[in-house]
Amino acid sequence: MKKFIFLLVILVSINLLGGGLTIVDSNMSFEEATKGTKAPKELLDSIVLLDVVYYSTDNKKHQGQILVHKTVEEDVKYFFQMALEEKFPIKQVIPIVSYAWDDDASMSANNSSAFNYRFIAGTTRLSNHSFGKAIDINPYFNPVIYKDPPKTSPKGAKYKPGNPGVFTADSRIVKEMKKRGWRWGGDWTSLKDYHHFDKP
Repeated sequence: MKKFIFLLVILVSINLLGGGLTIVDSNMSFEEATKGTKAPKELLDSIVLLDVVYYSTDNKKHQGQILVHKTVEEDVKYFFQMALEEKFPIKQVIPIVSYAWDDDASMSANNSSAFNYRFIAGTTRLSNHSFGKAIDINPYFNPVIYKDPPKTSPKGAKYKPGNPGVFTADSRIVKEMKKRGWRWGGDWTSLKDYHHFDKP
């Protein structure tokens, strides 16, 4: 019961932050956010846990957390700064440990995340997420669309350009991240991964 109350407080507690009320979606320690990962220690030593503030789909400010490589820390902070300025809605940003490191479960919950030591789906190659150099934002609003065979991931998601929280090639955030050397999955030709940004 005490554990349930503690988790409830973490998820719905409200703090005074930056002059406005902010709902806390995630408030983990680094150890909690990386618990159970298969990443080697030398890699974990290069990962940092960032507190980020954003407008969620309820039009209220939320605080979440994201694990990224320290070399892209400033870029990711800039990403969330732009999203906050534009009131670009982001459903939630919670370390994927909350989904037992299951990317499909995290995407189905429309959860935005970054570091996850895993292979690229359908391959034996490590994803850029393994190194904290890739971020996935609003995956249910910005799904992966495969050509052969045709399917969408997460299941049931639909890409609707023009809707709140959806990226297009004309989005300021997309353009600014590309200027900083990031790739956007919406530019790919073999498939479209609209929620994905990575930095080689």
